[in-house]
Amino acid sequence: MKRYQELACQIEGLIERGVLKPRMRLPSVRQASRSYGISPSTVFQAYYALERRGLIVARPRSGYFVNCQQPALSRAPILAHSAATQPSSLTHRFMQAMQDCGNVTLASPWPNPELFPLGRLARSLNRAARSMDCGEDTVPMPMGEECLRRQIARRYFTAGMVVPIDEIIITSGALEALTLSLQTLTKPGDIVAIECPTFYAALSALERLHLKFVEIPVDSHEGLDLHALADALERYPIRVCWFMTSYQHPTGVTLSDDKKQALVELLAHHKVPLIEDDVYSELHFGSQPTRPAKRFDRDNLVLHCGSFSKSLAPRYRIGWVAAGSFAPRIARAKWTTTLSASAPAQLAIADYLEHGGYDRFLRKLRVDLMGLQAQMLRAIGDYFPRGTSLVRPEGGYFLWVELPPHVDSVHLFEVAAAHGIAIAPGPIFSATGAFRRYIRLNYGHSWTPAIESAMRTLGALARRFDSSSGQRAAFQQTNI
Repeated sequence: MKRYQELACQIEGLIERGVLKPRMRLPSVRQASRSYGISPSTVFQAYYALERRGLIVARPRSGYFVNCQQPALSRAPILAHSAATQPSSLTHRFMQAMQDCGNVTLASPWPNPELFPLGRLARSLNRAARSMDCGEDTVPMPMGEECLRRQIARRYFTAGMVVPIDEIIITSGALEALTLSLQTLTKPGDIVAIECPTFYAALSALERLHLKFVEIPVDSHEGLDLHALADALERYPIRVCWFMTSYQHPTGVTLSDDKKQALVELLAHHKVPLIEDDVYSELHFGSQPTRPAKRFDRDNLVLHCGSFSKSLAPRYRIGWVAAGSFAPRIARAKWTTTLSASAPAQLAIADYLEHGGYDRFLRKLRVDLMGLQAQMLRAIGDYFPRGTSLVRPEGGYFLWVELPPHVDSVHLFEVAAAHGIAIAPGPIFSATGAFRRYIRLNYGHSWTPAIESAMRTLGALARRFDSSSGQRAAFQQTNI
């Protein structure tokens, strides 16, 4: 157990035994640092962990206080009926800001298209268009083009998994794969387990399908809380889970192989399917790729959803789901909704996968993203207020930045938008409007003077909340 976790557990015990009572003020970070002989950043991490679990609350310029709510309740997953009004409204304002602001790269959910082999893809698209049979007898294929499904099956095989092509369904992006899977496995009123924080599109999908859900906490260091999930599976009739086990959005955390296997075994014990959102798996920075939870599936309960939008062709909108025994049902749902993903786009990507040097391109892309991440980490260290912290992910292109207690991310979002800068505020990633000290930043764009200026301005705006404004920022960075 890490030192900040030990301190958090000690404080939690004092709260549970009533030694620290509701509304009681905790020692300041400086005082706790001296008393326990640890660094201020370690105290910050302990307090942040307790705050995420609802045991303590931060008050601007006053410090940390024991939450007046019952601590025991804060440890249990929360059963909600639909997306909360506040995050839904805030998400709408966020989407509007991305349309209105001049600088949207920090808020964007996509990487820079210029990072991708657009010219080579265009040649594949032209070749695909010329080769297509446009006769009257052409029938759309809900399962997708066989040549592309074959290429995807080959990539699974290279990763150590045997996935038959008749279990692979091509979709219009990963989001369609995810929502079709969810729609197929549930009916209105069913309960779904999701992560907290989670991608805001997942909340929208649950709301649209009239589903209830349980939020399972995700720790920025350890990932999904399997103990909370086990508790939720005992408490509620959960129909399906929707999780990201690698480079989770927005935290960037990746579950270890042992935890992925434990997750799959836990769900198999309860006979609960897992919809695995794995769109960032190709963007690993290490020499070895991460393995999906699907790799440990022995009971055919994992529906593995992927996409080329994040790793090859952002605007082609081609994703897929390896649905196992659920494939026929999802294919029928595909037939009655969008019918078929773009055939030219499918053929173009299949051609590129076979002839274009995809793995060579991915190696370059990963190096580029690592360099861009370093630039953003440097900018956060240079410009953001003291007490800013984050966990550096080993893949993807997002940073989940935890701001000091006095900074409200929603207020910062509004002020930044007024300066022409769009950012993603933390509460849009939770149905309950939590994470008000967090922002998600995208580093997947070429580092330009405009981005440097936006980071400088954003840091200055955040420091306006800080009584120590003007000091050079010091932030805690750890690796996942």
